[in-house]
Amino acid sequence: MITLDTNAIIYHTSGDASVRDRIIRAIEHGAPMYVSAITVAELFRFPKLTVQEESATSLFLSGCSIITIDAAIAQHAGIIGRIHGLKLADSIIAATALFTGTTLLTRNTHDFKRVTDLVVERI
Repeated sequence: MITLDTNAIIYHTSGDASVRDRIIRAIEHGAPMYVSAITVAELFRFPKLTVQEESATSLFLSGCSIITIDAAIAQHAGIIGRIHGLKLADSIIAATALFTGTTLLTRNTHDFKRVTDLVVERI
């Protein structure tokens, strides 16, 4: 089971072979893929997003479970951000991975490794 950081989805949809292989392996093994609602916002916020990229992102997200930000995740994210000095979006993504009990796939291991109880996999 995995939670995808925003950059994992960007690299996947842009065709990065190593990221695609890792995500395809997860899909083939039936592993649930979770995505924080904040990741969805970050993906569609990019000012130069093309129509094709938007479509590819929407298609990819249709196969993921989107985790909304409820009060429990928001509180945990706030605590993570305060204790570990993470930005709000990263705190929410970390809290989402902890909430789902999954490994976080990211290229941003530097910031996330500060959260000691979070399992992080570099892609």
